Amino acid sequence: MKLHFVWIGKSKDRHCKALISDYIERIGYFASLELTELKEVEGSSEAEVIAKEGVKLIESIARDDFVIALDEKGEHMGSRDFAEKLGTLRDGGVKRLAFVVGGFAGLSEEFKDRANLKWSLSRLTLTHEIARVVLAEQVYRAFTLLAGQRYHR
Repeated sequence: MKLHFVWIGKSKDRHCKALISDYIERIGYFASLELTELKEVEGSSEAEVIAKEGVKLIESIARDDFVIALDEKGEHMGSRDFAEKLGTLRDGGVKRLAFVVGGFAGLSEEFKDRANLKWSLSRLTLTHEIARVVLAEQVYRAFTLLAGQRYHR
């Protein structure tokens, strides 16, 4: 199974960027991973920005991708539950799994409708930079759980 991280904007904070890079490298021991950082868009309103970003996000994923959209109203899963879900998708023949983080204004309803799963990382409000780090860490943690490694303890 291949992984694809997609998000709006580049990671600017050097500390977060370093952590993301570290986890992406670690994930590489378990699966190939592609990272797509889409350029931020401008608009006269939040609704216009969300709509434009939604189009870009839909264009960035393949038709047969299994898409997990990070959304504050999404499903809550603990690390072990997420690992089990990841293992089920991997073992069920999913070829490419796309994790998508929207821009500052959130995801369009059209994109949310396209997503196969909406996942909330936390009930806390996280910056997009921190959400990216948490996403990368949790994907790595899930693979270590599936492999029976000691990282998660």
